[in-house]
Amino acid sequence: MIWRVCSSYRLGAAWTTEDDFHEVLCDLWRGFGTFDRRSFESTWVYRIATNTMNSLARKMGNQPTAPPPVGHDPGYRDLVELIEATPEPDRTIIKAHSQGYGYMEIAKITGLSIAAVSMRLTRALRKLCKLYNQK
Repeated sequence: MIWRVCSSYRLGAAWTTEDDFHEVLCDLWRGFGTFDRRSFESTWVYRIATNTMNSLARKMGNQPTAPPPVGHDPGYRDLVELIEATPEPDRTIIKAHSQGYGYMEIAKITGLSIAAVSMRLTRALRKLCKLYNQK
């Protein structure tokens, strides 16, 4: 899961997915004492990974972009670009939802209520569909 999160960001030629992965592991190690077991371990790890990657992207002053996996149609890149252009926390909500996390887990990842996650996801997906169909 950590590798998937890290590989979804492209922070520049000098920064690799391995560097991202190690940075997330360091943040996990530093933050282990703060894990209070009120959520699943995977939820906590996902939250740390996305927060670390978003922080690194801000520090590097760029918007993360992800290349399409091999074998995907050209429209996939358009969709990925639209998702990456989505502001936080909606981008994290969309990515977590696409990886199979439920509303309760996403709420714990983002610190939002379950109702807010549901509302934001619905609105974000509608907006993505509209923007994708305009391309």
